[in-house]
Amino acid sequence: MSVNLFDLSGRTALVTGSTRGLGNGFAEGLAAAGAAVVLNGRDPAAVSAAAASLRDKGHTVYEAPFDVTSEAAVEQAFADLDAAGVAVDILVNNAGIQLRKPMVELSLAEWQKVIDTNLTSAFLVGREAARRMIARGRGGKIINIGSLTSEVARATVAPYTAAKGGIKLLTRAMTAEWAEQGITVNAIGPGYIVTEMTQPLVDTPSFDNWVKQRTPARRWGRPADLAGTVVYLAAPASDFVNGQIIYVDGGMLSVL
Repeated sequence: MSVNLFDLSGRTALVTGSTRGLGNGFAEGLAAAGAAVVLNGRDPAAVSAAAASLRDKGHTVYEAPFDVTSEAAVEQAFADLDAAGVAVDILVNNAGIQLRKPMVELSLAEWQKVIDTNLTSAFLVGREAARRMIARGRGGKIINIGSLTSEVARATVAPYTAAKGGIKLLTRAMTAEWAEQGITVNAIGPGYIVTEMTQPLVDTPSFDNWVKQRTPARRWGRPADLAGTVVYLAAPASDFVNGQIIYVDGGMLSVL
């Protein structure tokens, strides 16, 4: 077979929420496989700083600071990319937030903010990317970021759980509508990964011990542990994989 199944040269990947954490790790993994990457976040200064770091490593990087929860902002961002001649072949819907609070204390505004950031944004950005992939006629790759809570629940994270469960079935809805156009849509469900967002949990001895005891691998994951999966789902190697969610969790979902 002449094609390199994992080569992303000549492709361009937009990763939402990519100034730090998992998103930045996804962007770096895709760039290392040859893709140009479009970094995103709400803070232009943070986007520029993250872009400079990747450029220092020799990667091609574009900057797209915009609010993924705003329909107008998403539409304008894609219009700006169009005007700049940047065609997104790969989309990673990674932007997300967490809120830990008992449901009986949760306000509607708090619920809605988590849903909008973790689920509605994937619809908005995915829609704009798919419109252009369909118009270009050469397909594309959309990778949504789910969670262990796409399958199971924990107390105090109800809106996050609802959003990530929604990501799993949004992935399948996108597949049902866009697979015929050559677009593959899959999801990644990370386990407990050490990032800025989870560092307070890592620093809590009881929770740190629970994660290590609950995970057959007996450790937290690292952003680099997800790089191979995102490259696989973005590459020709996964061209007939559609509507799936791959859990990268050290075996946590496999055991009682």
